[in-house]
Amino acid sequence: MSIKIVPADALPVRRSGRLRTVMVSATLILVAASVAGCSKKVARTPDPRPVRTITVESQADGETVSFTGQIRAQDQVNLAFRLDGRIIERQAGLGDVIAAGQIVAKLDSQNEENSLRSARANLASAQATLTQARLAFGRQQELLKGGWTSRAKFDDAQEGLRTAEAQVESAEAQHHIAEDRLGYTVLRADSAGAVTATGADAGEVVKAGQTIVQLAGMAKLDAVFDIPEQLIRTGPRDPAVVLALGDASQVQATGYVRQVALQADSNTRTFQVKVGINNPPDGMKLGSTVTGRIKLAAPAGIAVPASALTEGDNHPAIWVVDRQTETVSLRPVDVLRYDAAGVVISRGLEKGDVVVTAGVQMLRPGQKVRLLGDG
Repeated sequence: MSIKIVPADALPVRRSGRLRTVMVSATLILVAASVAGCSKKVARTPDPRPVRTITVESQADGETVSFTGQIRAQDQVNLAFRLDGRIIERQAGLGDVIAAGQIVAKLDSQNEENSLRSARANLASAQATLTQARLAFGRQQELLKGGWTSRAKFDDAQEGLRTAEAQVESAEAQHHIAEDRLGYTVLRADSAGAVTATGADAGEVVKAGQTIVQLAGMAKLDAVFDIPEQLIRTGPRDPAVVLALGDASQVQATGYVRQVALQADSNTRTFQVKVGINNPPDGMKLGSTVTGRIKLAAPAGIAVPASALTEGDNHPAIWVVDRQTETVSLRPVDVLRYDAAGVVISRGLEKGDVVVTAGVQMLRPGQKVRLLGDG
């Protein structure tokens, strides 16, 4: 089929305007088709999107939990007098460190001194009576051998000797009691320690057993914590405890669980746990705030960076790379817990999966990616 082109000036005048419109439209159609053909030739497949990934290798570590407690002494006693009296002197104050045998306080000892003098006099009198009874018994014993005295007088002398010996024993016991009571007017520390509390001061009248000072031993220290019931029930039986001062993390020590309260506190429902400190450093003083950390058993989950977690259909999800096709797919997962450095996935991932950790917000299912390596 051929097309014959007729000059425009050869056409009738009345049809020239319509023909010109048709030719312009054809030209525009040809131009549009030419542009479309060029566009098809220029279009090409987009480059794979670069992403950073990690390969799931191992299970998650156990969670580390921490609690705040206080440094206390393992050995703590309340020092008190054994008898009533008026305090005339207290030599140890709050915060003082005292040595074993050091005087803490004194009572007015006038009555005890008088009792001791009376006991000494009674003992001396009983000893004199015993001497006379022994002489009398000796004479009656010699006379009885020669037949110069009766058996009744000998028995009386013997009985008098026994009575005198008993009186001496009683007087000696009273003398010892008087000496002890006089010694009780002076309160001494049984062992070295620091005074953590005071109960009475000079001039006060106190009763036997009333606390004068509270003494805490310095040799052995505890870190005392209030632990929730759930951790007591599910936590490790003998965990290693890492201890650090609240305001100075460089002051650290290790400890062991020494004692767990048998009953929970009625208000807080927590159990008091005492952690013995191994070789406590100098910075750990009585009353200091301390932080204790223990590591729980590893859960049945896989740890991934927090940047890998996204969302799909209102559910946590993670982009996983197919190594063969180098494409990504969005896989729903279950989160076991959120840690400071990442998340622990309980279901949805397997060992060896390649997980996208950077660029997750710019991906779509089936998209080809280029792996940049771990990150």
